[in-house]
Amino acid sequence: MAVNQQFLQTLKDKLNIVEVASGYLHLEKKGATYWACCPFHHEKTASFALNESEQYFHCFGCGASGDIIKLVSELETLDFMDTVKLLADRAKLPMPETDFDNEKTAQQKKKRDTLLRLMKDCAHFYLNNLNSGNANAHIEYILKRQIPSPIVRQFGLGASLNYTDLPKFLLKKGYTKQDMIDSGTVNEVDGRLVDAQGGRLIFPIINALGEVVAFGGRVLQKTDFAKYKNTKETLIFNKSKTLYNVNLLKKLKRSQTINEVIMVEGYMDTISLYQAGFKNVVASMGTSLTQDQARLIKRYTSTVLISYDADGAGQKANLRGLEILKEAGLNVKVVPLPDGLDPDDVIKQRGVEGYQRCLDSAMPLIDYKLSVLKKGVDLSKTEEKRKYVADAINIIRASENVAEQEDLLKRLREETGVTFEALKRQLLSLPEKVEPKKEKSKPIRQDQSNMQLKASRFVIASLLFGAKYAQETDIADVPFVSDVHTIIARYLLSKRLLEDEVHIRELFDIFEQNTPEFEELTKILDFAEGDNLTGEVAVKYYADCIKQLQILDIDNQIAQIQLKIKNCTDITEQSVLASGLTNLIKLKAKIKNGVQ
Repeated sequence: MAVNQQFLQTLKDKLNIVEVASGYLHLEKKGATYWACCPFHHEKTASFALNESEQYFHCFGCGASGDIIKLVSELETLDFMDTVKLLADRAKLPMPETDFDNEKTAQQKKKRDTLLRLMKDCAHFYLNNLNSGNANAHIEYILKRQIPSPIVRQFGLGASLNYTDLPKFLLKKGYTKQDMIDSGTVNEVDGRLVDAQGGRLIFPIINALGEVVAFGGRVLQKTDFAKYKNTKETLIFNKSKTLYNVNLLKKLKRSQTINEVIMVEGYMDTISLYQAGFKNVVASMGTSLTQDQARLIKRYTSTVLISYDADGAGQKANLRGLEILKEAGLNVKVVPLPDGLDPDDVIKQRGVEGYQRCLDSAMPLIDYKLSVLKKGVDLSKTEEKRKYVADAINIIRASENVAEQEDLLKRLREETGVTFEALKRQLLSLPEKVEPKKEKSKPIRQDQSNMQLKASRFVIASLLFGAKYAQETDIADVPFVSDVHTIIARYLLSKRLLEDEVHIRELFDIFEQNTPEFEELTKILDFAEGDNLTGEVAVKYYADCIKQLQILDIDNQIAQIQLKIKNCTDITEQSVLASGLTNLIKLKAKIKNGVQ
């Protein structure tokens, strides 16, 4: 969904990046710059700078850069649209219709707002039921599971007392029958409206924005129905894009760095671990992990500890989900639990220390794959042993670490009695895997040498930050090779021709975040630190960089003409080319000798 650019500019003009950032970071002003320890990488000395006049941030340690939207997006762990909505609310600006808004999308937005209000009302309804004095079975279950009152309130647990009260309540609130059905909270059965979670203990499912989007429910008596169930997927709830407790994880991120996230299967495991002090916990609400969930987790951490039940059910099927996490760039480890126990059981029976020992024993994904593979295999049977060895070697080959491969082969030798040499030969004899070709983003056009790249960056930085020695430079005559440098040079030239001010923040609208081009921009911004662009050394280096770029450009032209001469058969054309070559050689000599 696109947002009107004029609105975005109005939004940025109305807010101050320093004021907004001060709500998240401890800032210290030095000169015209505000400094803080970077929230995006661990550091003890502040290298995260906020430029108030230009309204952008840049970390001189990790290179993170951007405008106020990028900053809040990263700090709040929100996507672009949700960040814009959050900032618009802060600035008291009504969100405009998007470029793609029409009557249909406008109706959809209205519907979404209605459903969110309905879900919030449902959450209050269930909570009031729990505290009504009529929810004895629900209270008994909560006490049995040893969930204290503060945790009950923090997770917003509630009670459905029957199948009929909720629809009546929502009708009195003014919601239509269709709204109720579309929310997933109410079903229509034989023409009657019934609570979809009738009689259950209620677990509100809350997204990263703090909005109730669905409910989970647990039966309190033995029944043929599923023990746990979620309300259906709706306009506001997509299970594959949601994690239970992500709202509190986001709150945790604001107060501390999250080194790892514990992933469990369900509500009670989440609540039990949270109560025990493991607040970095979320639930997948099932064992099937998705790419969207992987991307969501990656906003908070780079390491995931999978702590699923130890009963072995579906473990082999779960491997694909764990691979999805790995493919998303996450470091995946699996927490071994005692047989027959889930995380809640471990906390109850062995305490916090017992569960911490399980976390400390978390195994890399490749080790987990081997442990799953071995389950049910009888190594005393030759056929099963051979198959196990072949399958295990196929898993081991996936490791890109030679030392890890060797360690795993030694372990396989101890398990099977097959010699290390034989296992190594079998590993090396496997045909090479043909990896599918992946679409790569267009890289920055490479400069002819590292020297040219450095020279280009320094020249662009000097021009961009208004160094006095760069003011007389004819920007159009500087031969940049990188697309990024050329684009910035054009921007600077247009500003000069219009006699307009240069605003670095405008470059964040030109280059898309998380691209090679944007990464190159961050390297240019690194020159803003300290006295990189001031003093006699900078003046001389700038002149040398301009000269170097001109000489390398002439060398390019010379090489091209020489190639044309080599392939040319027309004597007259050869003569013209030779004349041009001579002129270029003379020009190069003049530049090298400093002759204008």
